[in-house]
Amino acid sequence: MNLDLHEIQGARQRVRRTVSAASLGSEGGDEFEVTGEVTLDLDVRKNESTFRLVGRLDAMLDLGCSRCLERFAWPVRVNIDMLYVSESEDVGDGDVRIEEADVNTAFYRDEQIDLGQLMHEQFQLTLPMKPLCREDCLGLCAVCGGNRNTTTCQCTNTWEDPRLAGLKNLLNR
Repeated sequence: MNLDLHEIQGARQRVRRTVSAASLGSEGGDEFEVTGEVTLDLDVRKNESTFRLVGRLDAMLDLGCSRCLERFAWPVRVNIDMLYVSESEDVGDGDVRIEEADVNTAFYRDEQIDLGQLMHEQFQLTLPMKPLCREDCLGLCAVCGGNRNTTTCQCTNTWEDPRLAGLKNLLNR
């Protein structure tokens, strides 16, 4: 899904795209799946050969809980502020220090901005480090593997170090 920069007339133009999850596809190794529709509402500001995209991305992701492994919906509402510069201006000076402003700079080629890549990057950046289905998720039982949010098991959660079993016998005497 590309934004053709030839279509941008004047210094400022509103671009709104609604895309189905199926048309976005899935890249291998993603920890999420896009569900439903994705809405991208952008204000494109043109200044000679640079384009600034400011707006919002709304979507729903399907994630796996890091404690109980159950799938759950994660709403995404991201504010976007990206500066796109022509790839021909990428001089690649070797090792350089990345500044704060460089994080919000990307490159376009052939007068096209890949909005699919922009959305995928924003999804990756918005993911929590440890996704939880809810704050008080109890996770899985370490003994039987049951989901402790939905079932109560009779397993004991105490662990005894087998190297100290001989000392425990002395205490019992």
